[in-house]
Amino acid sequence: MKDILEELERRRDVARLGGGQARIDAQHQRGKLTARERIDLFLDEGSFEEFDMFVEHRSTDFGMDKSRIAGDGVVTGWGTVNGRTVFVFAKDFTVFGGSLSEAHAEKIIKVQDMALKNRAPIIGIYDAGGARIQEGVAALGGYAEVFQRNVLASGVIPQISVIMGPCAGGDVYSPAMTDFIFMVRDTSYMFVTGPDVVKTVTNETVTSEELGGATVHTTRSSIADGAYDNDVDTLLQVRRLVDFLPQSNTSPIPEIECYQSVTDVDNSLDTLIPANANKPYDIKELIQKVADEGDFFEIQASFAKNIVCGFGRVEGSTVGFVANQPMVLAGVLDSDASRKAARFVRFCDCFNIPIVTFVDVPGFLPGTAQEYGGLIKHGAKLLFAYAEATVPKLTVITRKAFGGAYDVMASKHLRGDLNYAWPTAQIAVMGAKGAVEIIFRKDIADPEKIATYTKMYEDRFLSPFVAAERGYIDEVIMPHSTRRRLARGLKMLKNKDLSNPWKKHDNIPL
Repeated sequence: MKDILEELERRRDVARLGGGQARIDAQHQRGKLTARERIDLFLDEGSFEEFDMFVEHRSTDFGMDKSRIAGDGVVTGWGTVNGRTVFVFAKDFTVFGGSLSEAHAEKIIKVQDMALKNRAPIIGIYDAGGARIQEGVAALGGYAEVFQRNVLASGVIPQISVIMGPCAGGDVYSPAMTDFIFMVRDTSYMFVTGPDVVKTVTNETVTSEELGGATVHTTRSSIADGAYDNDVDTLLQVRRLVDFLPQSNTSPIPEIECYQSVTDVDNSLDTLIPANANKPYDIKELIQKVADEGDFFEIQASFAKNIVCGFGRVEGSTVGFVANQPMVLAGVLDSDASRKAARFVRFCDCFNIPIVTFVDVPGFLPGTAQEYGGLIKHGAKLLFAYAEATVPKLTVITRKAFGGAYDVMASKHLRGDLNYAWPTAQIAVMGAKGAVEIIFRKDIADPEKIATYTKMYEDRFLSPFVAAERGYIDEVIMPHSTRRRLARGLKMLKNKDLSNPWKKHDNIPL
């Protein structure tokens, strides 16, 4: 018996070494952790239970029968994050460059199936060179099996991808179908075709970082939801995100103990809006003063900064925040902002997370670039997302709500549950100057008349009371009471029951 136990320990030690100490050292020299180090850091200490440690590939072509390593380039299993079950797989770059073989794919598929069956989040950690070319179509078939499970799990369990090294070719499509993607600056990159292929086909000379680094995907392509400076910070931030998310679409919203009163008055909010309607202010200040202890996890912070999306808590319970940002482009909605917010709203709706929307939007961004770029359809995505959502929707109009953008931003007409406005709110088809120049175009040459008409328009429409008269605003509230009013509203809406007409699925304007 002793010999058998010693043999088991020996095999385990060999498997844990992956591609060997020299390759582990090389990984460390690049500033990267190994697959097992990443899992140990991400999960609660001692909670990891590994599957398929001894799996090896079955390929015999191109000399692969002489090179077999236990685990075959991916570490899979489950553990806990602050006591809550999660499933995880981490590609091991020290073994065949983390490339995907048929056996490698089967390991991932097994853990995907277990996550879906047990209704718990799944986190994929990527550091790999794509498909194992020695296996040909068997590797491609493995990719497709993984993709199929990504689709089936979408909207059922949270799926998070963490790119911690190369992620190329077929490897990129699985993360693309998950809910969130995070990257590590300077050591991770994603692209369908690498710099060498780009050079051959288009004659462009580009580095891996320029083609698909963290900066590109967080600021330009919107592929990644966040990027951090190193492996440790990235994994700790993903742990933080997991704490905000439910286990599945049928699980309750996570709740933690709340130590901050919701009845305290915050008088600083009464002076947040500048006297000059054209002067910006930081909407994140409002979010942080509404969220428990100012804890706000922003999604896609570096992309489409004219809208802010992220998770916080109110009275210990997770809430999704969406807010126009007057500090950037005056908070207008453009194609990028609409897509960013629409995806976030749909995620919240999938997992029954209430949505709080702060509105200060002068309209949609005009111009040929926006129109040629499909602003109509992109704007419709956000409209569709809010209209479709059945979760509790609470809206606060802080200042401008002009034109169609007023409708789109979780208005009462899109089944908003509680729609509040601050006394500084301006709800109209457009700003006073533009409106007067259209209505009174005959008098446009007379500055005195135009000034009088502008004052009349402002008094009549640039206030929340016309909307309140029609019931489009449930209440005009004092800014300092915003946290208390939202907390009470969220509590009242806890048992909201609303469903859409039966359909196989919708046809959102992609």
